[in-house]
Amino acid sequence: MLVGLPGSGKSTWLAGLGVNALSSDEMRRLISDDPTNQNIHRRVFRLLRDLIKERLELGRPETYVDATHLTPWERRPYIRLGELYGCDVEAVFFDVPLEVCIARNELRGRVVPREVIELMAKKMVAPSTSEGFTRVTTLIFDGD
Repeated sequence: MLVGLPGSGKSTWLAGLGVNALSSDEMRRLISDDPTNQNIHRRVFRLLRDLIKERLELGRPETYVDATHLTPWERRPYIRLGELYGCDVEAVFFDVPLEVCIARNELRGRVVPREVIELMAKKMVAPSTSEGFTRVTTLIFDGD
């Protein structure tokens, strides 16, 4: 599971790996034709978890989930799935300064309002193995 603010580089990192990821934005687009629709949050994440279950039942070795996953409460359902299916759940944390995320966001086609990113940054709790993750990898912004 990826953890990070909008503009932290999550989707770009996944694209560099060339993997097929489950994305909350893509799920919003598929359901409502609008990747910015925040009024269907529960449906989006319920469907993401259902897709993860399907992948686990098919024996897929890895599933990447591209969403912000800001708090332990938001991450807990995935850890429970891992426990239920007996698989590892890893977090990749994008530790990128708020101002860098805001600057990157402003260059994107679909811009998240600055005040929304600032509120998200206040909620952000770095993931840890104490939540139940098998491993947490932190990718630290190096200035590029």
